[in-house]
Amino acid sequence: MRNKNIHAALIPILLGAASQTALAQEPAQAQEEEVEKISIVGSRVAGRSVEDLPVPVDILSAEALANTGQTEVGRMLQAIAPSFNFSSSSISDGTDALRPATLRGLGPDQTLVLINGRRRHQASLIHINTSVGRGTAGTDMNAIPAASIKRIEVLRDGAAAQYGSDAIAGVINIVLNDADEGGKVAVSYGEYSEGDGETTNVDISKGFSLGDNGYLNTTLNFRDRGFTNRAGLHGSCQFSGCIEQANGDLLLGDPREATATRSTFRIGDADASQFGLTINSGYELGDGELYGFLTYSNRDNESAAFFRHNNNNGGNAPLQDGDATIPAGFLPKINTEIKDISYNFGYQTEFSDGSSLDFSYTYGQNNIDYVTSNTINSSFANSLRYSSSLSADEIRASIPRQASAYGLELSLQTLNLDYTQDYEYFSLAMGAEIRTDEFKVTAGDEYSYRDYDTDELGNSLFPDDRSAGTQGFGGTAPMQAVDETRDVISFYIDAETEVTEDLIVSGAVRYDDYEGFGDSTNFKLAANWSITEDIAIRGAMSTGFRAPSMQQLYTDNISTQFQTDPANPGGDQIAVQVGTFRNDSNLAKAIGIPELKEEEATNFSLGTVINITDDINLTIDWYSIDIDDRIVLSNSLGQGLSPALDAALIASGAGAGQFFLNGADTETTGIDIIATWNTELLGGDFNLTAAANFTETDVVNIYTPPDSALGGIDPSDVFSEQAVSIIEEWQPQDRISLSGLYTIGDVSINLAFNRYGEYTVTDGGTQTYGAEVLTDLRVNYQVTESLSFNIGGNNLFDVYPDENTIGNSRSGTIVDASGDVVVSSPGVFTYSRRSAPFGFNGAFYYAGAEFKF
Repeated sequence: MRNKNIHAALIPILLGAASQTALAQEPAQAQEEEVEKISIVGSRVAGRSVEDLPVPVDILSAEALANTGQTEVGRMLQAIAPSFNFSSSSISDGTDALRPATLRGLGPDQTLVLINGRRRHQASLIHINTSVGRGTAGTDMNAIPAASIKRIEVLRDGAAAQYGSDAIAGVINIVLNDADEGGKVAVSYGEYSEGDGETTNVDISKGFSLGDNGYLNTTLNFRDRGFTNRAGLHGSCQFSGCIEQANGDLLLGDPREATATRSTFRIGDADASQFGLTINSGYELGDGELYGFLTYSNRDNESAAFFRHNNNNGGNAPLQDGDATIPAGFLPKINTEIKDISYNFGYQTEFSDGSSLDFSYTYGQNNIDYVTSNTINSSFANSLRYSSSLSADEIRASIPRQASAYGLELSLQTLNLDYTQDYEYFSLAMGAEIRTDEFKVTAGDEYSYRDYDTDELGNSLFPDDRSAGTQGFGGTAPMQAVDETRDVISFYIDAETEVTEDLIVSGAVRYDDYEGFGDSTNFKLAANWSITEDIAIRGAMSTGFRAPSMQQLYTDNISTQFQTDPANPGGDQIAVQVGTFRNDSNLAKAIGIPELKEEEATNFSLGTVINITDDINLTIDWYSIDIDDRIVLSNSLGQGLSPALDAALIASGAGAGQFFLNGADTETTGIDIIATWNTELLGGDFNLTAAANFTETDVVNIYTPPDSALGGIDPSDVFSEQAVSIIEEWQPQDRISLSGLYTIGDVSINLAFNRYGEYTVTDGGTQTYGAEVLTDLRVNYQVTESLSFNIGGNNLFDVYPDENTIGNSRSGTIVDASGDVVVSSPGVFTYSRRSAPFGFNGAFYYAGAEFKF
């Protein structure tokens, strides 16, 4: 009994975009059999036809993913699922290494990710810098090798009543390969047109039969990606002594200014190297099947921070010879090791009456360890200057240049018990879940966080103070270490019935009890009415919730953030020591920050499925998502807003503080449109897919807790225009794609046009970035039944976003005594480092080969 429905307490389906394209190439009988076997997220009834399902789901096949030419799952999804966004940012600490993935313009933590139908753990990182997803913690989409994936199911509807917390925007279910024979070796290499970002990807997959009763499928992946750099020139003075002239130009003072390097920043993709392993297995045992999977990945990343120049006295302390600790300046590097492991095992059995029972255990863990390299602790250099007899050169030789900053760990354990029963007129499912979340923060090396030039009370030990901790990425002290757990118990009941031959109605109720904030009960009601054989109307209404993440509850650190200087909005961004204080900290309690509670959502959707002809299909789905008590991260709040806040910040040693609050209500509306056409053309098969997503999110209310030190502060000072803009405007409000797959003989050609709509970024000023169309092309030639070669390009015509005009840094014009220009630059951020939906690397060209056996 090889039952492929087994793991899937999964989803009602609309075969969208790439899925229909993939299935269209199979014989009609094979298509029918495949649909009958698929059980997908959202419905616990297997075998429904496509037109019967009440909510939209895209089924993205392995072939469709491969045809994108991308090597990362996040980028693959972005290329073929218009409602999915995988935004890039740069110089944003851990976010450079682990990008935020979003659905329908909401936050990364408002989409639930599953593996084989089981809840996937989040990444331990929370995005606290200024990027898409600020204040949220999502899932590492790139931890799963693409070659191990059979298909990806994207449920575009609220599903908290079925799956619990996080499923407000929808559900992404990654289904692993389960073939019991065959395998492949695939190799690809590519680089950007600028000659960087060299990427090598190697996949090895093999399926094994376990006697006549089981299978084991395994995938090994190695991916190495070089960094990219699109930084502009450093136009401001790196050494002291520059004199501003009447026209605004700077006359160099120090002669070293004339020969100083002007390529000081590294702004682009991080250097990354990843090894991944996936095993998926099932074995018929007794009257059921024993099943399980294992996923493991290890990714090493290196990104860069802000360059510390010679006259940056705080971060590059001057020594007794009057020169900086590192005279030529230095570019701190953030080295990130991300380890991710999960495993699952379970047993499912079917009884003679058609009912089934499924019991499983799932464990997942994500670790991130940070090491700051090519750096210094400026306060350490300052202390040696005043408290030792060492010369300036001896101090330079003795200063450590790297340190372990801290480690993050988030783990999730889940026990699931699911029961299903098919009756004559309806199907019933019920189940229970026990979950344990754990979050840890481990302290870094003392050198990474210590302030060497002040005493324990914060008093200066020397005539002047310099910045504490490692420059670029400071560490976490033992007093900020975290080890917290939370238990969750859940129960659900789910039913589906055919009221008439043309009307299917489904409903679900779920109860979740969270240790810490209490319980939540949510429901969902959905229906599909087949008006004619070719036209159906579907709709759903549901409530949902998202519990505060462990990271939002317990993150507690002090980091250096570069922000626009309020006193000089058009000038260089300045370094601010910003403390992110945990929700239950003494500091948060001292100023009356309340405990976090769950976000609450109401979701409505209405759509239609139209079979225009046997070969042309159209779906249109409208949705509305209202979220109350959305958890947001406050601005960096400095002194002068409240006496209680002032006292708390002074005691903490931070120049500013930020807090997680239930502080916003939002409304999101949008439309998804997908059309497919499958036909024969000039002796070959042609499959055309047009897909579009239009989404708008409005922050309709911001507020602060009235009985706190923030209560007397205007909410717009706590949640600035920028904070609101991140939620409303930093992701494209529309995405449109047109892709065609043409296969003739041994050649297949995939051509795709992806339009990214306008988006607006607020960063000191406000700038709207225009819509752009990117062209992707992939050509595959099947040399033999086993061997194939492919070549292609992503962003074939080298399209970049609009150049940046706001929030820049290190801009200026420097001239020498004769008036000759040494350098003139609008700043190092040629493109916005805050948000770039398709990045800013330009064209990527690649070639590959695949051998099947």
